[in-house]
Amino acid sequence: MTRPIPTSPTSTGRQTPTLLRVAGRVVAEHHDGTGLEPRLAPRPHLHPVSTLAGTVVTETRPADHPHHLGVGVAVPDVGGTNFWGGRTFVRDQGPTWLDDHGAQLHRAWSRRHAEEHTELISWQSRDGEEVIAEERRTRALALDERAWALVLDVGLRNVCGGELRLASPAVKGRPGAGYGGFFWRAPRAALPPRCLGPGVQGESALHGSTAAWLALLGTRDDGARWTLVFTTPGEERDPWFLRAGEYPGVGAALAWDRPRSIGAEEVLRRRVVTVVADGHPSPAELERLAATARERAADPGEAG
Repeated sequence: MTRPIPTSPTSTGRQTPTLLRVAGRVVAEHHDGTGLEPRLAPRPHLHPVSTLAGTVVTETRPADHPHHLGVGVAVPDVGGTNFWGGRTFVRDQGPTWLDDHGAQLHRAWSRRHAEEHTELISWQSRDGEEVIAEERRTRALALDERAWALVLDVGLRNVCGGELRLASPAVKGRPGAGYGGFFWRAPRAALPPRCLGPGVQGESALHGSTAAWLALLGTRDDGARWTLVFTTPGEERDPWFLRAGEYPGVGAALAWDRPRSIGAEEVLRRRVVTVVADGHPSPAELERLAATARERAADPGEAG
């Protein structure tokens, strides 16, 4: 049994972007998703996200996938509701437009500072019933003169009254399309970004892997070079969803090739740490940056 969400001033969120800073410098803007079309699965997201030198490393509503919204959390199937946006993959039919889109509504800030904020988000089905109550903590950490780290901590509480099933197109028969969860849409350019991991390189080698870190090294059409290094703590890691040739994007897949169930009132927790750097660091430097970012993202008493 699902619970209806009462209408309140906070249920539509804030329209003025909330800024995230590193040492006083704006590096990201938070938008609550107000005003987006329902078929985009409106949701809070970060865009633009920039390097310390000001190079933008996100994209929102691109022509190839208008439902890609910078940095955020999106899942294509949550108990039958599309929280990813765009078409829904139907087994034996393929991508299909359905009237099944949900929305993530910003409810309130529980913490809000220049370099860190925590928000409460209500995941609502098409019928306006809450299925997930999320607490999302976002932090910006200084690393060195060329790099900073974005830390996203997500807690998804199942409030639908029963077991909740998360799925991806891969679960429904589309091989390799295990996306859903954390997702970062990077900017498209004439040349696709290089893809590197620990001792491995290339999109095909890293897509679906559980590498300790994954890096995109891109060059914008104006010549500006940027690097993103994605990493997660612990030994049990979700598979990486990676696109580079078709479009640049990276996700941590919650339901890669089989559904994931969340029990009633159970909380699914995830942390993704992303290094945002200028230039193209060497593989050894990428390894160092990933390790440093994981260590600094750890809470007191927590292993990096």
